[in-house]
Amino acid sequence: MSMLETSNAHPRLGILSRKALEAGPLRVGVVYPCETGALVAALDAADCGLIEPVLIGPRTLISRIADAAERNIADLEVVDAPDAIQSARQAVALAGMGAIAAIMKGSLHTDELLGAVVGRDSPLRTGRRASHVFWFDCPVYHKPLMLTDAVINIAPTLAEKADIVRNAVELARKLGIDSPKVAILAPVETVNPALPVTIDAAALCKMADRGQIAGAKLDGPLGFDNAVSLTAAATKGIVSDVAGEPDILLVPDLNSGNSLYKSFVYLGGAACAGVVLGMRTPIILTSRADSQQARIASCALASLAVREN
Repeated sequence: MSMLETSNAHPRLGILSRKALEAGPLRVGVVYPCETGALVAALDAADCGLIEPVLIGPRTLISRIADAAERNIADLEVVDAPDAIQSARQAVALAGMGAIAAIMKGSLHTDELLGAVVGRDSPLRTGRRASHVFWFDCPVYHKPLMLTDAVINIAPTLAEKADIVRNAVELARKLGIDSPKVAILAPVETVNPALPVTIDAAALCKMADRGQIAGAKLDGPLGFDNAVSLTAAATKGIVSDVAGEPDILLVPDLNSGNSLYKSFVYLGGAACAGVVLGMRTPIILTSRADSQQARIASCALASLAVREN
């Protein structure tokens, strides 16, 4: 099985990868790929035809790691930078000039990369809150499912949640979903003043009604059971265009989102990809614990995130 071939359990991941291949390789700045897994993931994505990597970091160290992994980087562009912080700053500068179309995290810490990306002087900043979106091919769900935000925003405010939804909706539309359905998760499906997340959910729905969040159908608060199951929703008497059919799950905070993401992957057998949105350039923010499949799929997702609708 090649790196882009998928098992019968994940047919939608294959569709995602093929769409990205049709769009052509994305020029990606790979920041500080100074660990074997980080470097090999970028090179594998390049071998698949998904990206054209620009390696950013200490040239001698990157060459040594490539040699140890028996990978040839002689034909690749390497931007020499002395350390992780300077590598991140170089990547942001290159993205700001349009020299690269996306940024991929190597072996540096997440806060080192994001510090440069969202810093006060960063040319990648927009008026939008940055947020992370996971895309899943879950064997037990009937279509691709997105989850946000399980990585960056710890306890988002109502205004920040609105941006998180907007980022995910824009990605969904680029993936071909004209009017994505967004389920806003909470512990219960009724508005309860003692649970502020339920009030935020109701406010987000009203913002969508008034056009402040456009291009999607929102419903919430919804418990996870009645968000993803028509049967559970019907049992509780919930009448909704979203219940049982969401394209996007909005979680109330990072704690719940991160646990849900790992449950999907480690217990639910889901294949996943992830990308940071809300900046002028998408950020492929992979983890050392991510599978090679997830790292390559994230490159495919970022490739589609930069395309015009």
